[in-house]
Amino acid sequence: MKAPERGALPLWPAGTLGRAYGRVTEVVQGLSDADFARPTRCPGMAVGPLLVHLLYDAQRALTAFASPSVLDPDRDFVSYWKDFPPGADGDSRFVQVVASAYERPSVQLVAQWREVSEAAVRAAALGVADKGKRVETQGHVLAAKDFVATLVLEATVHHLDLTVDLDGAPEPDPEGLQVTARTLDGLFGPEAWDVIGWDTTTYVLKGTGREPLSAADREMLGEYAARLPLLG
Repeated sequence: MKAPERGALPLWPAGTLGRAYGRVTEVVQGLSDADFARPTRCPGMAVGPLLVHLLYDAQRALTAFASPSVLDPDRDFVSYWKDFPPGADGDSRFVQVVASAYERPSVQLVAQWREVSEAAVRAAALGVADKGKRVETQGHVLAAKDFVATLVLEATVHHLDLTVDLDGAPEPDPEGLQVTARTLDGLFGPEAWDVIGWDTTTYVLKGTGREPLSAADREMLGEYAARLPLLG
């Protein structure tokens, strides 16, 4: 079985980011305060802390687009993730503390998420429209379009994390899934097209370690099974 065609990155990545963030908003709006304590696919991180993590990611985007660089990029949308290997601890404790400060997360946290994420999308649109724009983030320089692709991956993967215990939640944006799978292809290597036969969502879940590999998966992947997960 051959993996579905994923193609190149979208021509207008800011639009993809807008839809990816919009789908996250659809997931969290209308939740009860109690729902923000529901588990996610991120170990030890409930819905509330994970949304705070995404909120700070959107805030980081605003900072990056306000920090243009004249240096040549030293990362692209694939190599950026090599600094975040599987098992990296991240900011779990920090976002848990921040999330606990919201008395009404269904109102306060969601409103802040909506405001900051929508501002980040507007900044991304302006940044991508400026041909040749490069931004600084996490100690690296990326072309604006590559940076936006990393934001799309983050939003898409964490969308899947958020919805594991939320019945009836909307699916991630299809183009966001494609961008994420395209990134995983780059991390896996050119063999991905020949050995991976999962649908795109399954590829994202298994490629990021959200779902374990079955015996059938290991047989399909052969010696390449050891490459997974590709990022944490």
